Amino acid sequence: MKDARITLCPEDRIGEISPRLFGAFLEPIGSMVNGSMYNPKHPTADEQGLRRDFYTALREAGLPCVRLPGGNFVSGWQWKDSIGSRSERKTRLDMAWRQFIPNDVGHDEYLQWAEKAGAEPIYTVNLGTGTLADAADCVEYTNFPGGSWWSDLRKKNGHPAPYGVKTWCLGNEMDGPWQIASYERDPRGYGILAHETSKAMKWVDPTIETVACVSSSPFLNHYPEWDRQALEECYETVDYISLHHYHSAPPDMPEALLAGYQAFEDYIRTEIALCDYMKTRLRVKKTMMLSFDEFATSFRPRGELHPGRGGRQPAAGFCDFNPERKYVFHDPDDWSTRRLPPSHGEMLHALTTASTLMVLLRHADRIKIGCATGGLGDLCRTDREHVWKGASYYPFTQMIRLARGTAMNCHVTCARYDVPGYVIDDMNQYAGFEGVDTVQAAAALDEAAGRLTVFALNADLNEGQALTLDVRGFEGWTFKGHSELYAQHPEDRNTFERPDVIIPHENAGTRFERGILTAALAPASWNVFCFKKR
Repeated sequence: MKDARITLCPEDRIGEISPRLFGAFLEPIGSMVNGSMYNPKHPTADEQGLRRDFYTALREAGLPCVRLPGGNFVSGWQWKDSIGSRSERKTRLDMAWRQFIPNDVGHDEYLQWAEKAGAEPIYTVNLGTGTLADAADCVEYTNFPGGSWWSDLRKKNGHPAPYGVKTWCLGNEMDGPWQIASYERDPRGYGILAHETSKAMKWVDPTIETVACVSSSPFLNHYPEWDRQALEECYETVDYISLHHYHSAPPDMPEALLAGYQAFEDYIRTEIALCDYMKTRLRVKKTMMLSFDEFATSFRPRGELHPGRGGRQPAAGFCDFNPERKYVFHDPDDWSTRRLPPSHGEMLHALTTASTLMVLLRHADRIKIGCATGGLGDLCRTDREHVWKGASYYPFTQMIRLARGTAMNCHVTCARYDVPGYVIDDMNQYAGFEGVDTVQAAAALDEAAGRLTVFALNADLNEGQALTLDVRGFEGWTFKGHSELYAQHPEDRNTFERPDVIIPHENAGTRFERGILTAALAPASWNVFCFKKR
């Protein structure tokens, strides 16, 4: 068994934790909207056809916020086609995901679903095929009290009170070659559009805040220069920048998946440095905050690599003009076209999700919004008929409920490992990871509740760790418990029929004396240590 040590000091604080740090991302791909969210034939469907079992479970999980309605989808979606009587709405083609969009779930349904789920909506406007005027009209329809065309139309459509949407994303992944009406080759053009659109939207509702896009992947050739040029044009009128990152590893390299926190850390530090440079360059006082509103980690098989490109990714590589690929209609009651999640390694997925959430917590001074791409499924697994709790539910909800107050620095001493470089495809090429921590940690001090919580992840898949947790600086605090989560077998997973295969247990063997806690961390485990002030 390896030895590891975590030390906390009461004065070593990172920053205040935003209540919107552990949210989710929603996009109508496959069955996430048509099936999980909306199915008028489901036994629990409400008067709008929205599944009560799904949004009730999310509300009970404490989902704080959700970014919607996309995603790549939103760069071709016209919100004005999706309001009013369903019988009069327009069915459109979604070029991003090759699907029919009947708009049964439209602008109002998205926002009312978020209300029912108890989550704050973070709304993304179309700045691909959409215009500045469309975005300003959307704010007017959504937030203006009344007396204007769009606000009165909202009332006519059944929502008398303004929705009060606070946060608005100015397009989605606007630098991505895959994006509809991409600004890949014109960062300053996007920066100017974001600047002018942010102004117009705030003239309609001065209480809102806006989020500008930066590079949607650190693997893109133009990163981070695209970000610099775009920010130079819009820094002064926006409130956040939008970060997206998807970390992947081959199925035969699980240690590389758990090393992904380093990729997220590097990306975040680069963007913070870029924003702080821009703050000085423009001679302004505003410190830019970050919205990490799409992220995930997953296994991906090694794809085709094209020697000679030197890592360059031509735009044509992201375009699929295959005449054999057809547009699909996703019937909410027919799951035959559903994108199924991996059925193996559920505990490993829970660990990588928790690892990324801890990265956000360790940067709580600058990251104020977090939306996990698979967050809705992590908080509530669904199929055509049922909902249940997967393994990821437990670390996710523990972070939501316990990571409050102030983020604290954790000084970790543990065994480390290196990961050699690997290639997924022309775009996703990894130089390797050095000095990867086998114990990853984060902590939160909630002084109002008199609670200190330390989160620790054992990334060693085969060996346990003897942990020493030093909190001697917190005099007068008592140990309240050690919750641990791990799988008995790597292929274990929770299902509707067997929802308790992977659940947290209290570790009764953990000891605490004179400010020193000693515990045994199981291999591939998630651990939560709680302390209360006397």
